[in-house]
Amino acid sequence: MTVPPTVRDYPFEMADIGVSPLYERLRREEPMSRVRLPYGEPSWLAVRHADVKLVMTDPRFSREIAQGLDQPRLRRQSTGDGIMGMDPPDHTRLRRLVGKAFTARRMNQMRDGVRGLAESLVDGLVAKHGKGEPADIVEDFARLLPVNVICDLLGVPFEDRHVFRVWTEGVTNDETAKADVLFDIGGELDDYMAALVAERRKEPTDDLLGALVFARDNGDKLTDNELIVLAGAGLLTGGVETVAAALPSFVYTLLTRPGLMERLRADPGLMPTAVEELLRYVPINTAAMFARYALEDVWVGDTLVRTGEPVLAALHAANRDPEVFDDPETIDLARTDNPHVTFGHGPHHCIGAQLARMELQESLTALLTRLPEIRLDGGAEAVEWKFGVIVRGPAALRITW
Repeated sequence: MTVPPTVRDYPFEMADIGVSPLYERLRREEPMSRVRLPYGEPSWLAVRHADVKLVMTDPRFSREIAQGLDQPRLRRQSTGDGIMGMDPPDHTRLRRLVGKAFTARRMNQMRDGVRGLAESLVDGLVAKHGKGEPADIVEDFARLLPVNVICDLLGVPFEDRHVFRVWTEGVTNDETAKADVLFDIGGELDDYMAALVAERRKEPTDDLLGALVFARDNGDKLTDNELIVLAGAGLLTGGVETVAAALPSFVYTLLTRPGLMERLRADPGLMPTAVEELLRYVPINTAAMFARYALEDVWVGDTLVRTGEPVLAALHAANRDPEVFDDPETIDLARTDNPHVTFGHGPHHCIGAQLARMELQESLTALLTRLPEIRLDGGAEAVEWKFGVIVRGPAALRITW
C-alpha cells in the first residue's frame, strides 16, 4: 500500500531575512514535497536549483492553463497574472515587443538620473532628521526611490505619483487583501493607465510607455489591454515593490553582519557582485508563486508529476542549494559564480531585472558614501518586520549616523 505524501501548510514560517530550515531538510530528504497554500488546490513544491530551473523552462509545464484553474495562491482574489500567465507563442510575441522598448541602452541612460535621485533622497533624509536623530529609510528612502524611477520611466506626471504609491502598497499589502478591495485598486490602476496609453497614441513621447505604444515587429504591436496590464500591474507594481522591500532588507543585512558594510565601503568596486550576492541570499518574496501545470507526465528529479498537477518553484530555497553555491549560508560579497534565480529563469525571467539591479547598486552606494557612520537605531531587535502577501521586508528600518 502506497502512503500518500504529507501535505504541509505553506508558506513556511520565516524570520527576518532567513529562510525556513525546513527547506534544507526538504532539499535533502524530499526535494519534491506536497504543500497547500491558503487558497487553491494542493501543489508540488520544488526546492532544488536544478528542479526549479526545469519547472521554469520546460515547455511541458504551463502557466497559461493555470488561469482557468483553482491554482495554488496566497490570496482569495486574483486580478490575473498578465504576462506571467502566458505561454509561447503569445508570451514570446509580447516579450519580443517589450524588448524593443526595454533595452539595456535605455537602462544605462537612466543610471545618472537614478544616482542623482538616490543622492538627493539621502540628502533630504539628513536635512529632515539631522545627525543622531533616527530616520526610517523605508518611509523616507526605499519607498520613494522606485516609485519615482518607474514613474519617470513610464512618463507619469509628477503630481500623480502619490497615487501610484498608494496603489502599489495596496496591491501587495495583507490588510488590503483581507479587506476585499483588490479589484477596486486594480480597476483604478487600469483606468489610469488606459488614459495614459490613449494620450501616448495621440502624442508620441520618448519615455518607455511611449516606446511600448509604438513598438512594432513585422507589423505586430501591443494591444491596449496588453499595454495597460504590462505597464500597470507588471512594471509599476513589480518594479516598485521589489526594490522597496529589497533595499531596506539589504541594508539590514549589511548592518547586522560584522564586517560586510566596512568591506563594501572600503572596496566600492564590489558593489555589482555584492548586490548579486544579496539578491541570492536575502529572500524578497514571501513564498513560491505562479504555479506551473504539467501538460503531460514529467519526471522532476525522482518524482513523477502527473498531467494536470501544479508545481511551485521555491526561488529562495534554490538560491541556497549547496550543489550550486559554495558555502551557500555565507554571504560572500565577491562571489562571481552566482547563478541565482531571484528574478526567475527562462522565458519568464523578470523584464525589469536590470533596472532593479541598477537601482539597488546606486541606492546602496549613496547610503554608504553619504552616511559613513550609518547604523541601526536600537539594534536588530528593534526592527519591525512585515511579511506581506507578495514581498517581505522591514515595515520600518530606523537608522542613525
